[in-house]
Amino acid sequence: MKIAFVGKGGSGKTTLSSLFIRHLAATGAPVMAVDADINQHLGAALGLDEPEAAALPAMGAHLPLIKDYLRGTNSRISGADVMIKTTPPGEGSRLLRVDEDNPVYEACARTVGLDSGQVRLMVTGPFTESDLGVACYHSKVGAIELCLNHLVDGRDEFVVVDMTAGSDSFASGLFTRFDMTFLVAEPTRKGIAVYRQYKEYAADFDVALRVVGNKVQGPDDLDFLRAEVGEDLLVTVGHSEWVRAMEKGRPPRFDELEEVNRAALRTMREAVDASYERRDWRRYTRQMVHFHLKNAQSWGNEKTGADLAAQVDPAFVLDESLRPERPAATPAPA
Repeated sequence: MKIAFVGKGGSGKTTLSSLFIRHLAATGAPVMAVDADINQHLGAALGLDEPEAAALPAMGAHLPLIKDYLRGTNSRISGADVMIKTTPPGEGSRLLRVDEDNPVYEACARTVGLDSGQVRLMVTGPFTESDLGVACYHSKVGAIELCLNHLVDGRDEFVVVDMTAGSDSFASGLFTRFDMTFLVAEPTRKGIAVYRQYKEYAADFDVALRVVGNKVQGPDDLDFLRAEVGEDLLVTVGHSEWVRAMEKGRPPRFDELEEVNRAALRTMREAVDASYERRDWRRYTRQMVHFHLKNAQSWGNEKTGADLAAQVDPAFVLDESLRPERPAATPAPA
């Protein structure tokens, strides 16, 4: 299951995504956490210190490896140099699963141990000095979109992506790649404005969107959110001493999180589980192709010098049934 956390800057989406990641990991489920925000704070929210977070490998730096691996033997793709962020899989492409070992994860993912379970963490990486003034952040996020286009995930395994803030999430087709999108909204006019904008943009793409109210301090805040968001409001989260300790770098054990906030996380998990019944792999593949063709016409063909529309395999539908088998374990020496 693929879950996105979105919201305006400062809404608390990274904090809430890290809590949800911890909640999933505590159940023993396989979890891949991805930091796709221009402000790279998810590693710290999961307990890494500054040197550890800074040492995480940037996915964008390994884009050639990612492309070459995912291309596999797909005859419609002549080489990794003509793959772009929206390139869809086809016959012969290598597909990813959450809980396998592969060269992409070996290069880009690191295991983060939590007090209850563990997760794999991947990050887009921050701007570098060579990026300043010549590159946009969406070129880095493209590595995630490409991986999700080739991911066949099941019901009880999870990819949680902390997205870039505000409406920047719509600069690519990445916003359509999720089974559930949690929009974190404060009970303020600015928080609601981001919700309305997101809902408007997502309306034509059947995006499953639920609002998590954050920093809710009383009945008036709750009434405000209910009036502005309506049935999209799933749950609210208030003050947390556990979160304050975590933000100081001294998190207690996760099982000491306040029960009211643990209940909110359980409600969010229930919403994610329910979304499984609405999965439509044909729609998912169709949207993937839609954005690929748009990007090809807009800039991809010119940049690569190839007709990227020819990469679309009309007979191919990404589906959970295509999940590759895990590599057989190597027998222990006698």
